Amino acid sequence: MCQLLGMNCNVPTDIVFSFTGFATRGGRTDVHADGWGIAFFEGKGVRHFVDYEAAVASPIADLIKRYPIKSRNVIAHIRKATQGRIALENCHPFVRELWGHYWVFAHNGDLKDFAPPLNGAFRRVGTTDSEWAFCYLLQELRRRFGDSPPAQPALTAALRELCRDIAAHGTFNMMLSDGSALFAHCSTDLHYIVRQHPFSTAKLSDEDMSVDFSTVTTPNDRVAIIVTAPLTTNEDWTRFTAGELKVFVDGMPVA
Repeated sequence: MCQLLGMNCNVPTDIVFSFTGFATRGGRTDVHADGWGIAFFEGKGVRHFVDYEAAVASPIADLIKRYPIKSRNVIAHIRKATQGRIALENCHPFVRELWGHYWVFAHNGDLKDFAPPLNGAFRRVGTTDSEWAFCYLLQELRRRFGDSPPAQPALTAALRELCRDIAAHGTFNMMLSDGSALFAHCSTDLHYIVRQHPFSTAKLSDEDMSVDFSTVTTPNDRVAIIVTAPLTTNEDWTRFTAGELKVFVDGMPVA
């Protein structure tokens, strides 16, 4: 299957360190070599990069490792194809508009017998079950709430119910963001860590690379990293429970 990486922060932050370790799993330290992608929210816009090449071989991935794009919400994905051919249109994350905002989505898993009708503005471009699930989520949110976005508690409750229904068809680890919050649902494997003052040194598990975050942050910074499998060897990661949906705002999970 695929792997997911997300970042939610209280101030714009770059993801170079985490993405460097994550991208190494895209064909070198792991088998997720069927494409990759990453999306950064910046104001009302989204910087969106995808490639059907393995992340370890992609010049675009090399750019992301060297170019410190700063964002408060980031979603990345490395693909091991289960449904849909290896092609650009099947690379995550996917991007759509709802309620005047871009939404970004990525999925890890395999959904069986999942083919709800898509009868609104949200249609698939590629052939993955993941994009189908994303379009269905947005379609159902618009059906429930109309043309105006709900308050976050109502949105979270709706997403929790929809994710439970989709997960009944198989594995549904996913990340979703509209730039104000990051939603993460776990079927099997997701972990997170919150980095905040006092910051320490972190060492990647997939690359010989360490960063002393106390030298590149301020005492007010707070960063949540959410990932399929922990990226570092010397930090304490918290594992999601199966069926759990967490919402991250300003670098923290919120109730």
